[in-house]
Formats: sequence, C-alpha cells, structure tokens
Amino acid sequence: MRGRYNKAATTEPIDYIPEETTSVPFVVPWYEEYDYADLAAKKQEEEEEAARKEKAEKAERLRKSWEEEEEERLKQITVPVELKNCPPLGLESHRVEDDQLLASSQSHHGFMAPRGRLNMQGSANDDDMHGGAWCAESEERHHWFEVDARREVEFTGVITQGRNAESLEDFVSSYFVAFSNDSQDWTTLHDGYAEWLFYGNVDKDTPVLGQFSAPVVARYIRILPQSWNGSLCLRAEVLACQLPSSYRSENEVTPLDDLDFRHHNYKEMRQMMKLINEECPNITRIYNVGKSSQGLKMYAMEISDNPGEHETGEPEFRYTAGLHGNEALGRELLLLLMQFLCKEYKDDNPRVRRLVDGVRIHLVPSLNPDGYELAYETGSEMGNWALGHWTEEGYDIFQNFPDLNSILWGAEDRGWVPRIVPNHHIPLAENFLNGSIGTETKAIISWMERTPFVLGANLQGGERLVAYPFDMQRPAVSSTDSRRWRGTGDMSEEAWARLQRQNEGSQRETEDDAMFRWLAMAYAHSHLTMTETYRGSCHGDDVTAGQGIANRAGWDPVVGSMNDFSYLHTNCFELSVFLGCDKFPHESELPLEWENNRESLLSFIEQVHRGIKGVVRDVEGTPLANATVSVEGIRHDVKTAAGGDYWRLLNPGEFRVTAKADGYTPQTRLCMVGYDSGATGCSFTLARSNWDRIKQIMALHGQRPIRLVPKASAPRTTAASGTPATTVDSHAAAQRAERLRRLRIVRLRRLRQQKLRAGLSTTPTTTTTTTTTTTTAATTTTAPTEIPETERTTSWYDSWFPVDGWVTENPFDSVDFNSVPTQDDAFEYKID
Repeated sequence: MRGRYNKAATTEPIDYIPEETTSVPFVVPWYEEYDYADLAAKKQEEEEEAARKEKAEKAERLRKSWEEEEEERLKQITVPVELKNCPPLGLESHRVEDDQLLASSQSHHGFMAPRGRLNMQGSANDDDMHGGAWCAESEERHHWFEVDARREVEFTGVITQGRNAESLEDFVSSYFVAFSNDSQDWTTLHDGYAEWLFYGNVDKDTPVLGQFSAPVVARYIRILPQSWNGSLCLRAEVLACQLPSSYRSENEVTPLDDLDFRHHNYKEMRQMMKLINEECPNITRIYNVGKSSQGLKMYAMEISDNPGEHETGEPEFRYTAGLHGNEALGRELLLLLMQFLCKEYKDDNPRVRRLVDGVRIHLVPSLNPDGYELAYETGSEMGNWALGHWTEEGYDIFQNFPDLNSILWGAEDRGWVPRIVPNHHIPLAENFLNGSIGTETKAIISWMERTPFVLGANLQGGERLVAYPFDMQRPAVSSTDSRRWRGTGDMSEEAWARLQRQNEGSQRETEDDAMFRWLAMAYAHSHLTMTETYRGSCHGDDVTAGQGIANRAGWDPVVGSMNDFSYLHTNCFELSVFLGCDKFPHESELPLEWENNRESLLSFIEQVHRGIKGVVRDVEGTPLANATVSVEGIRHDVKTAAGGDYWRLLNPGEFRVTAKADGYTPQTRLCMVGYDSGATGCSFTLARSNWDRIKQIMALHGQRPIRLVPKASAPRTTAASGTPATTVDSHAAAQRAERLRRLRIVRLRRLRQQKLRAGLSTTPTTTTTTTTTTTTAATTTTAPTEIPETERTTSWYDSWFPVDGWVTENPFDSVDFNSVPTQDDAFEYKID
C-alpha cells in the first residue's frame, strides 16, 4: 500500500518555485567637480601608452629583421676580433729570390720586378741599370706586381713604398689585392659586396701597411695599382705566415742554443746585460763608454778571465754595433754572443774557455742609443732607410772621425814620413774635438785611446759583405803624365790598363793590405751565406768577386771613417761587417741570422792571435811603454802598451823586427810567423844610450848631424932624456900634414854640397883625387886620398835618419808651416 501511494506521489506533477533573489539596486556614481578634469588626462595617457607599445613592437620587429640580415652577411665574411700578425715573406732580406717576382711590364730594364723590394736603393744616375723601384710601362692598361711564395701561405698584409730617387716623387696611392693558387684564376679581395681598395703612400719614403681583415690562404699574390703620383713605381713587402706542415724543409734552421731571440729596447738591453753579469760574475763586467747627446749610456760588456784588468801579454778585442740606430741586427747578435759565451763557459766548452781565458773581449751593442729608440718605436718593417740612421745631433758616427788620411798622404808626398810625420799614431789636430764632432764620437775616441785594442770590427747593415780599409780614396797626384806617354806609342793599351789598375789599387791600399784581406776573409768565409753572391749584392751587382769582401775605398769611399782612424791613430786593425740587406729584420729571422753569423763571430776573435807578440824591457827588466815596434818592409809601426807588451798582426813569414824607445839603443831581431795557432813570441831588451844628450847638442846646431873630429896627437918623448923625440924638421912636417888634412876636409865638404845642390846621387865615392901645393916644394903632387876617419858618424844615426840625405842647410827652412792649405796641400799639421 505504501508503495502504491509512493508511486502515485511521484507521478503527480509538481510545480518548481524558484527561490527569491535579492538584487543590488543600481546606484549612479557620484562625481565630484574635480573628477571631471582627470578623465581627459587618463584617457590621453592610455592612448600614449598604447602608441609606445606599438612603436616598441615595431622597433623590435625591425631590430630582429636587421639582426637576421647581419647574421646572413656575417655568414659570408667572418671578421676576427684580433688581426693576425705575420712576419715578412722576405722581399727586403732577399730570401725571396728574383725569379719569384713578376710584373705586368717595365719602363726600363733597370726597373724590373726584382727592383720592387722594400727599401731598395737606386743609383743617382737615372740611366743606371739599377733603379730604385719597379716601374711599369706607362702605355699599358692593366698593371700588376706578382709574388710567388712557392707554397701555400697565409697572407695577412702588404707594405708599400715609393721609388728611391732624389728628385722624383713616384709612388702608388691606391691598389687592389688579388690571390691565386695557379697564377691563372685570380680572386680580388672583397667584403661580399665590393672589392677592397687599399690606400697606399703619400710620399716616396715612408712605408705604409695595408692589413687584411682575415688571413687569405694562397700561393700567389698580386698588387693591382689603381692610382699613383708621377710614374707608376712601387717597392713592396708581403706579410705571410707559413702553414703547419708535417714535412721538415731541407733548409729549415732549428737553433739549439737556449738564447733570447727578440729585439730589445734600451731598458730591456740594460736588463739583459745585468742578468748575464749576474749569471757569470767571474768573467763579465759592465761599464759604459760614454753618454749620447740625449744622456743615454753606451754600455759595454767585458768578457775575460780577469775582468777589469789588462793582463800583460793578453790582447784586447772589440765588437761594436749600433753606429746607425736603425741597423738592429748587429745589436741583437752581440747580445746573443754575450749569452752564448756565458753559457758555454759555464758548460766548459773548450773553445769558449780558450777564447775567454786568452783574450780580453769588449762587446758594445749600441753606440747610437738615441737613433735606435726612434727606429724601435716605428717597428722592424715600418721604418725607412734613414730613420734612426743619424744621431740626435745629426751626425753619422761612422764618418765623423778625424781625417788622418790626408795628413799622412800629404806628408808622404813631401817626404816627411817618418822623420817629421809618423806613419802610425798620427796625433789629432789642435782644437779638433772642439769642432763639428758628435758627442758619441768624442766618447768613442777617448775609449779607443785609453784601451790598447789589437783587433776589432763594427757590425752594420744594408749589405752583405766585409769591407776593409782604406775607406777613403787617395786622390791621384796628376794624370797628365800618364796621358802624355800613353799617346806616344811606347806602351800597349793592355800594359797601360794594367798599370792603371795597379796605380788605382795603390791609392786605396794600406801597408797591411794582405793582412786586412785575410781578416776579412776569415769572417766572410766562415759565414754561411756571405759568399753566395751569384745573385748579386743587395742593391746592385756583386762587388766582391764571389769572396764576400771588398776594399771600402774601391766600393763605396767615405772620408773620416772609424776604420781609417783606428788604423792611423791606434794599434787596432778594424773592419766593417755588413750583416745583411735588411737593416731591421723581423724577430722571427733572428735565429737564422744567429746561425749564419755564430761561427764567423768566434773565428774572427781568434784572429787576434795571428802574428807576433812580446814585451819590450830595459836591461833591468823594467817594461818600456810607448816603445815603437817596426817591421822591415811594412811602413806602419805599432807602440807598446803601458805594461811594455805589444801585438803585431802579421801573416806567416820571416820578418826583421826592430824595437826603439827614446833614450835606448834600438834592437833588431828576426821573427818567424808560422801557420800554427797562436802568436809567435818576439820580445826585446834595450840598453840605454846617450840619445838624450845627443838631441840636446843637435838642437843647438839646428838639428844637423854632428861630426866627431879627434884631437891631434901630442909629440912623444923618450923615457931616458924626457926631451922631445922629434926634430924641427919633423915638427914642421906634422904641421903641414895637419894643414893638408884640414884642406881635404873643406874640399870634400864643398864637393858634397855641390852634388846635393845639383840633385845628383847621394852615394859617397870611395876615392877622391885632389891637387895640393906645398910652400916648400915647387912641384905639384897628385895623390888619391881616402875619406878621412873623422867623416864617419856613430852607429845610432844609421837606424834613425838617412845620413846620406843630410845637408849643411836645413831643408825645411823654406817651408812655411803656418800657411793655409791649398788644393795641392790639403792638410794641416803642426810641428812642435
């Protein structure tokens, strides 16, 4: 039942009555009067905010678009943050050979592609076959200068320079650069949009670097000039890095010496020398030769087993470098030599031990520190040929020394050598050091005078050879006589030419020419490349005949050189070593240059032991300073040092050597020089003489010779009677004999004067026929008469003066020593 009722209950319709809701009544907002003013401002702010958002979104879209474009462009060209620095390929240093350089054309055979090397020097004569640059033919339309690296390398830049000429301004002002691997298909350097145009020179001397944004790997490179000033002329250098290779080159040099191969400025050089001195204090000493005009010290390193002291019998040797500030290779080689000698001495190298213990070595790496600092700041490849060459005062140190050659040659022409002007240690003219001479030169002269150097060399650059004195060309006395007899037909053309060559050679040779040639060859032939002259010299033809040596006067004469001054003013034989074509090579080339010069540097020092050496003493064993040692046949003497020791460089042979000193009797010895290493001992012991008293007497007689006339002998007496043993007749005969003797002396003296005045031979005759008349006899007798004993002179005259040339009148009374020099008398000399 309940269930039925329930079922019925559920089927009945039921109306849904929603719940009653309560709504919030709308209330109109109430605005104050000031609220109406803010509505417009709020609306404006909303509009501005919307505009800013729209603008920012637009800028963001534009930025993203630009970034996408930039990324797309950078995919084609990648610019590194730091540019790669590569060394020069070797145009200036001639490591790049002539057949590696090509060009589109040439204006003259003297301006071919091989002349297009950086810092190439040309001749002053425009018609000379050696021009100062590569110059193109003006009628050509397409110009290029090509370099073949002979293998793929990374090119990073080009250095350009104008033509070396005195009166012309020829240089390239803009150019393109192209690359190739087969020299057929060329690709010009570009940035993806356009070809890169490099701006070149604005003058003919200053090098300008054009550096690439990224290295380019290729074998060939071309410079394509687009604009130029004057004629199209170019000198260039190419910067390139070698690619890594698993193959070792045949000529590759790997130095085994643990040395510091880099360029050093003034402070770094001083620090390097200090470190060497601290490492080897027992064999090294640092001192300074003097100061430059800017106050920089010219430091020297002494290397010896007893530094700071001159040992008797030990020769002194010097190497100098940096006379020209931009010639940096010699400076670095001497710093390397200091390190090498120190390390090898500590390692008991027998050769180095022998050098250090037997020679007092002086090394001066920089004689022109002011000029080097200027060149160092510019860089190894960016300095021109003259930057830093001179001192701050404008002097070329090598050519700033006194001209002693003119004094010697002028005196020789007048017959004043060696009686008035010596053939060695020629003194300086008065007030010379107060004249036009550099501060550095004064310091060097003082250093040379106070140190008894025997041998030395100055290291320079710009060529590859060894030059020996004389450096100055001796002017010919007259050429009219040679032309006169040449036209007479007495001599053939060949014989005349041979005689002319001999005369020219004698005008520039020293008395020790053979010794100088040997010294030059000792360095050049020990050098690894100096005798390889088949390609010519750095700037022209080979002047060494394949030997690597040349006489400076015959090659490039200069006046007042350091070498000539050293030879004529001191005992030192000095030469100039030109180390290479590149004055300031890149640091990467220093190991190779050290290997080329190491053996030469050591071998040249060993030449100081060639010849004779010894000590000049008196009979008591006291050393005689400033004694003169002369060699027969060589008209150039040397002097002893303060300890009486001397060294005379000679080639093997037999020599008559004489030692002389004031107040002592000269002594002559026969000395042999063999081929064994080491100098031959040849010492002297001199006995005192009355030379000082004789000079006083000669001064009273006008420097004339003194004839010793013995007094007449007194009459003898008998022992028994004590009366004279002669009679009146015998006494008269003695008077007549004395009178005849005096007459003969007067007659002989008159005849000798007549012969000398007539310019006849000074050889004395053996007999003379005289006619005398006595007062007691009416007849005239004629008898041969010998030269009386009273006419003879003492033996000391024979070794000091030519007796046969004496006259009763002073031959120099007519010479005005205070006269002004003329063209024929081109020197000044004061007679004390």
